[in-house]
Amino acid sequence: MKLYFSPGACSLAPRIVACEAGLEIDYDKVNLKTQTTASGRDFTRINPKGYVPALALDNGEMLTEGVAIVQFLADQAPEKELMPPHGSMDRYRVQEWLGFISTEVHKNFWPLWKPTAPDTARQMAVESLHRRFAYIDRRLEGRSYLMGDRFTVADAYCFPVLNWSHFHKIDLAAYPHIVAFMNRVGARSGVREAFQAEGLLKAA
Repeated sequence: MKLYFSPGACSLAPRIVACEAGLEIDYDKVNLKTQTTASGRDFTRINPKGYVPALALDNGEMLTEGVAIVQFLADQAPEKELMPPHGSMDRYRVQEWLGFISTEVHKNFWPLWKPTAPDTARQMAVESLHRRFAYIDRRLEGRSYLMGDRFTVADAYCFPVLNWSHFHKIDLAAYPHIVAFMNRVGARSGVREAFQAEGLLKAA
C-alpha cells in the first residue's frame, strides 16, 4: 500500500493509524499547489479530487477520504483494536466521532487556510470552532480518549486537526480536557513516529 500525503495535513491521521497499527506502507508526498508527487507523478491522475489523503491498495484500487482510509487501515490490524468490531454500537460511535470531526471541526478550519478569506469569514470560523471545542472538551471529561480508555481512529483524526489550532494561534487554554488529551495523545509512540516522519515533532 502507498499513502499519498502532505505534511501536517489531514493525511496525518491515516499515517498515525498506520504507525499505531504497525503497518508497513509506502508514502509519497504531494505538493498540493503544483499537484505533483515527490515521485514525479501528476496527482490529479492519482486522485482526481486533488486532495490528500489517498491510499493505493495492493490490488490496484485507490481509496480516498480520510475517514474511510483510517477505518480500512485499522481493520488490517484488528488485534490493535483501533476500530471496534463490525456491528458493535461502539463502532458506530467511532464513526459518529469521525463524521463530527470531519464536518464540524476540520471543515471549520478551511477559511483560516485561505489568505484571501475576508476577516468576517475567519472570525465566524473561529467562533464556530470554539463551540465545537467546548463540546469536545465536555465529552472528554473523565476520559482519556474520545471513546473512553482506548485510543481509536477517532483520536488519530481529532489530534492532528486540533493541533492546527497552534498554527492559527487559537488558544486552547479554556479547554483543560482538550489540553490534557493533546498531551496524552502527543506522547504516544505511534503519534510521535508519525509526526517525526513528517518533520512535525515540535508541533506535536
